[in-house]
Amino acid sequence: MKKLNRNSQFVDSLLEAAGIRIKAARTHILSSLIRFGRPVSHSELTSEEAVEKYDRVTVYRTLKTLQKGGLVHAVRGTDGITRYCAHSPAAGGCPGDHPHFICRCCGKMVCLSDQRMSRVEVPEGYTVEGKQFLVFGMCDECTEPGKL
Repeated sequence: MKKLNRNSQFVDSLLEAAGIRIKAARTHILSSLIRFGRPVSHSELTSEEAVEKYDRVTVYRTLKTLQKGGLVHAVRGTDGITRYCAHSPAAGGCPGDHPHFICRCCGKMVCLSDQRMSRVEVPEGYTVEGKQFLVFGMCDECTEPGKL
């Protein structure tokens, strides 16, 4: 799978290819998600210098636009917090078509991108818009001796 690049010209070309009008907020938010390289919460995202200048409504609307364009996927953790992650359009399948791991201790979430979700058959006429498989436990940092 082709990795997403941090270059703003590349980010703008992703937006354009997805049929999304290029705006500064969209470029900054998608660039920040790429920089993180893992699913992050709204508060983690808005702590980024390039994103903190935008109000929360702008950030949420932009995330929704990026999701519709297939550039971002969202997953809700066991803690009820939705996290967002940049998705490579070259990956194929629906965005986020892989399981995620969330640490019950620190809340860090990672995509398990090398694993594909199984195909699910639905009744005729139904449309699948997404799927979610969440694995939870403790990350390597939280299981270090002395952390428990």
